Amino acid sequence: MTAEDLKVALRGDREVVHTRVFEAPRARVFAAFTEPDLLRRWYGPQGWTLVVCEIDLRVGGQWRFVTRQPSGREIVQFGVFTEIVEPERIAKTERWLDWDPGEVLVTIELTERAGRTTLVSTTRYPSKQVRDQLLAAGADRGASEHYDKLAAMLDADITRSAI
Repeated sequence: MTAEDLKVALRGDREVVHTRVFEAPRARVFAAFTEPDLLRRWYGPQGWTLVVCEIDLRVGGQWRFVTRQPSGREIVQFGVFTEIVEPERIAKTERWLDWDPGEVLVTIELTERAGRTTLVSTTRYPSKQVRDQLLAAGADRGASEHYDKLAAMLDADITRSAI
């Protein structure tokens, strides 16, 4: 697997698992998922911007993101952190303001080897129908673009710190 590859697997009837390797230390990747200033730099597919990023990073703490699509439409996501093990694991619930398919559970696991971090993100949807609906709408393409932006930010930061 190269750093550019996003591996997508379906597990059971309700889960999607994304795996990607980043050329960055695990602590930096963890920070990219938990620090608003970093999230604003990469979160969302190409052309999308994160215009609101609120994070109370503790178990039971809430989070809320507002992303703006190129069309100007805004999407509100929110949830609660259910597990935080810095810098290796984040679990949180996720819902959307304008669409309520039920609660989604997202678990992000980070492992580091030789300065490279493998991310495994597992999303468990409330039903097979919801999972399949999001996949049909292009969620995996969006995830690939999303992680490409994260990789570019991490690469730029590493290059900048080496100068």
